[in-house]
Amino acid sequence: MKKVFFKTFGCRTNKFDTQIMIDSLKNYQVTQDLQAADAVVINSCTVTNGADSGVRNFINKIARSQPQIEIFFTGCGVSTQGKSLQEKNLITSAFSSSLKENINSLLSHTEPFFKLAEQNHIDTTVVSDIIGNSRAFIKIQEGCNFDCSYCIIPTVRGGARSLKEATILQQVQTLVQKGFSEFILTGTNVGSYGKETHTSLAQLLTQISKIDGVRRVRIGSLEPLQITDEFLEALLQSKADRYLHIALQHTSDTILERMRRRNRFASDWKLLKKIADLGFAIGTDFIVGFPTESKQDWKEALSRVQKLPLTHIHGFTYSKRDGTDATQLRPEVPGDVAKKRLKELTSIVEEKNNSFRQNIKAPLEILVEKSSQKDGIFNNYGLDQFFNKVTIQSRKSLIGRWIEVENFQIDKGETVASYDL
Repeated sequence: MKKVFFKTFGCRTNKFDTQIMIDSLKNYQVTQDLQAADAVVINSCTVTNGADSGVRNFINKIARSQPQIEIFFTGCGVSTQGKSLQEKNLITSAFSSSLKENINSLLSHTEPFFKLAEQNHIDTTVVSDIIGNSRAFIKIQEGCNFDCSYCIIPTVRGGARSLKEATILQQVQTLVQKGFSEFILTGTNVGSYGKETHTSLAQLLTQISKIDGVRRVRIGSLEPLQITDEFLEALLQSKADRYLHIALQHTSDTILERMRRRNRFASDWKLLKKIADLGFAIGTDFIVGFPTESKQDWKEALSRVQKLPLTHIHGFTYSKRDGTDATQLRPEVPGDVAKKRLKELTSIVEEKNNSFRQNIKAPLEILVEKSSQKDGIFNNYGLDQFFNKVTIQSRKSLIGRWIEVENFQIDKGETVASYDL
């Protein structure tokens, strides 16, 4: 039986798509050893030019070390660089991620192929396991209807479309039986779930929380306008954690307009304050150094960040993505300036996070995901209900267990607790 190695780049959605392909194999054996593989399936990311480069570097490395191996290329990069990679004989075949459930037959092709499919596919596969994780990622939707000037994803993933609720609930139940108890709802634009099927993320969250064995549900990145009163009510009454990741991307209205974002600072501030008052930690994405971002824009942005009740930040410097309108904007922000601004932003939110953790009164609930031993003491690592990393010291490994701690120490950037010492 031929052996197949899977290499996944990019987001949680891609990771789940790879799991679908693994579960759809019938005549092939999955291997974790690239050197032993007869074929490799690359599930690519194309969110930035840098992401494309990372994929190409991996392909070039394989081509040099294992010229005989078959390379099957899929994921978001198929439509942006799949054809050129095949023309350069760097890959054998390429196919759209919409065809991933046909992986078994695609791998059996004896001749090279390039297959693009319509971007309206909805997954029906229920995966039997999530390999290598203590938490389970659950894909609930695909695609995005937004038109942000810096983003290529709606072009390569298509418009927003939702998986059937019955399929999602069956997926959760299947993984509960495998021992999973924490679930992360993921997708291209999670908050758009149910728009075209006349349901909602709030209703889905309520139904998942009713499943025996589900202990905690985390939700992927949401857009501010997708957070309704119905959703907040469901959040409070469900098994959701006490953390929301809300994609602001910036706090300058001028920059938000040039990004073609639908949110503005005044409404963002009201929303985040309302959520923080409910006891939630709040994270966000923030693009630093977007083209045209002036000193005044940045000064205004930082002062506004200071006002927001943020506890987590996924900040990153702007990276060009060919094929998007943002590449035409001028002037560009020098890289060293963008990096300096990113450091300023990160420092502010780190202080906010430290203050938030200092004021936590509730016991911390942690699912231990990793564990290491030194001098007879185990350091166990996991995330609490506020999405903060916690180190639990004990005399045995606690990996895979739920631990509740009431006494803990707050260090800068770290929460430390003891258990059974």
